[in-house]
Amino acid sequence: MALQTSPTTIPISEPPGDAAPSAFLRSIRRDPGHSIVTVVVDVLAASAAVALGSLWADATQDQHPPLWSVWLFVPTMIMTFALQQMYRKQLRRNFLDELPRVQTTLAVAAVLTLGFIVTFLTQASQTGVTTTKVWACAVVLVTGGRFARVVIQRNLRIRHGSLAPTLVVGDGLIAHQLIQRMRDMPEYGLRPVGILAATPLRLTADVATEEPDSYGVPRLGPPQAIADAIAATHAEEVVVAAEDIDDAELARVVRAAHRRGIRAWVLPRAHDAVGARARIDHLGGVPLLILPRVNPRSWQFAVKHTVDRVAATLGLLLISPLFLTLMLLVKLSSPGPIFFSQDRVGRNGKVFGCLKFRSMRPPTEADAAFELTAGAAPGGIEGVDRRTKIGRIMRSTSMDELPQLINVALGDMSLVGPRPERPEFVELFDMQIRRYGERHRVKAGVTGWAQVHGLRGQTSIADRAEWDNYYIENWSVLLDLKILALTVLTFLHRAE
Repeated sequence: MALQTSPTTIPISEPPGDAAPSAFLRSIRRDPGHSIVTVVVDVLAASAAVALGSLWADATQDQHPPLWSVWLFVPTMIMTFALQQMYRKQLRRNFLDELPRVQTTLAVAAVLTLGFIVTFLTQASQTGVTTTKVWACAVVLVTGGRFARVVIQRNLRIRHGSLAPTLVVGDGLIAHQLIQRMRDMPEYGLRPVGILAATPLRLTADVATEEPDSYGVPRLGPPQAIADAIAATHAEEVVVAAEDIDDAELARVVRAAHRRGIRAWVLPRAHDAVGARARIDHLGGVPLLILPRVNPRSWQFAVKHTVDRVAATLGLLLISPLFLTLMLLVKLSSPGPIFFSQDRVGRNGKVFGCLKFRSMRPPTEADAAFELTAGAAPGGIEGVDRRTKIGRIMRSTSMDELPQLINVALGDMSLVGPRPERPEFVELFDMQIRRYGERHRVKAGVTGWAQVHGLRGQTSIADRAEWDNYYIENWSVLLDLKILALTVLTFLHRAE
């Protein structure tokens, strides 16, 4: 049986209250203000680097290049950043994603500045020394400036509600998933203020668990009403997630947004297959979306698994004093084995024994039964809290999972990958959750893309599958390193 909600057109009059009414905050979250702020931060940091580097090199001496020539580093760096499109506004500016490009750009800017000075001005013996010291200062200051900018932007969005009012074109399941993401993750800087759709959301009885209006986002009419909706809501962004919209109507919606100086984000038709490395090419004047293939059986993954096993073995040797200490404390904490082995499903559905330090005392008859919350994944503290004292410490710092390095060294797991689940839950989730089974294309990991985004313990299964499949389809060595770095940061925070 299909459930259908009646479409309602809300009169477009006064815009809803802005969570951040400050005109200044609105100006710096929109272009050109957004890009200008980034340029100013870079100019100030680069100028400080040139001043400190020149002072460090004592540039007033004759053997040094003219001081004014060293200042060419600043415009050179800005132009190089611009050519690398590093002033383009993004939904979520991530410092770790930018870090390699920032360092490469700084090195290129330093080389170009040095080349110009040597070619056209002077070949003084200290030219290279001065330029190198300016570059070294820039590595610290420009990188620090960009990090501070990311932190401040995130703080403004999360703590002060500086979110761009956003119209969502579409009323399907994906559109509502995006609305939920905007609500749950304010760091992306979007606040849904209205839905434009020609037809209402249709839900089958088995998935209609709540009214689609529960998000509190009003329906403002069909997509043709976008101009009035923008004027009424003061929208700054438009997300087109209508799966049933035709190409002509889609183009009209996008052009209407552009005429009012608003960016339009469009959900690709084959969104499940579009990864971060997808790019646009043209056949004549027709754009084509190129979707690179990720092959979990390729030689790159074979190298990854070899590196994992070597790194896990070396890691076990390095942490052996801590490892042996924890073994002793677990043995003394309560009766039972040191390690806890639980069947988990890995690559291609293969079951293996996932190791952990035992963190709980044995169960007793007085311990009550436990049932999972609907829609949540198993994990965390299930039922009566039976953790020992050392178990509490280990679980709050994730040290109970250190024995999984043994699993990695044996080849059952990888350092980075989807977290493994118990066989009895895998079969159930595979039937209920879209694309859940695709997680098993790669080896399970000690840490993963979902975990560093807070999806640990009893959190949404569907969200975990979404993040895990993103990791697989966008895998790279840099992504693995990023996840490991984020895991270290997570490790520093206490978790349940």
